Amino acid sequence: MRINVAQQLKGHVGESRIYSVNETSSEGLPVEGEAKLVLTNRSILVTGRFQTTIKSTCSRCLEEFEQTFQFGLEEEYFPKGSISIEGHDEDDEDPDGFTISSDHILDLEEAFRQTILLNVPRKPVCDSECAGLCQRCGCNLNVTDCDCASRNSDLRWAPLERLLTHQGIEKLREVG
Repeated sequence: MRINVAQQLKGHVGESRIYSVNETSSEGLPVEGEAKLVLTNRSILVTGRFQTTIKSTCSRCLEEFEQTFQFGLEEEYFPKGSISIEGHDEDDEDPDGFTISSDHILDLEEAFRQTILLNVPRKPVCDSECAGLCQRCGCNLNVTDCDCASRNSDLRWAPLERLLTHQGIEKLREVG
């Protein structure tokens, strides 16, 4: 995810190049997509759409699963070193932005890492139909059924539960 931009920095403002990205990050995430690098009067603007596969833990059933994650990127990279862009003033550099190294290498890794961290779902779900865990015994309801739901834990609900049984329905018919 390192791109040598020395020739592009010598070009004209508005010059763009497209690079295909198909690499594995230092954290082991496979990143695929296309990056468009456009030379501006003070930086190189990087835009693109990418996708990666991340390992997540389902917030309902606590099972680990792989999730395909798509994200967009739009970042400015400011040059430092001997090559400068025509009309670029060194005092205009953004101290908080990304920089192009003195050997003219633009590294996308940190921008990818930050963008992924900010956009990963906070409560990932393995499947929209995930049943989760039983609140009483903790079994995974996607794998097995438990009889905890049929056991009444609160005796105050027992009279209402009896109404739902076959005998309760017959008594209601006799009364009604």
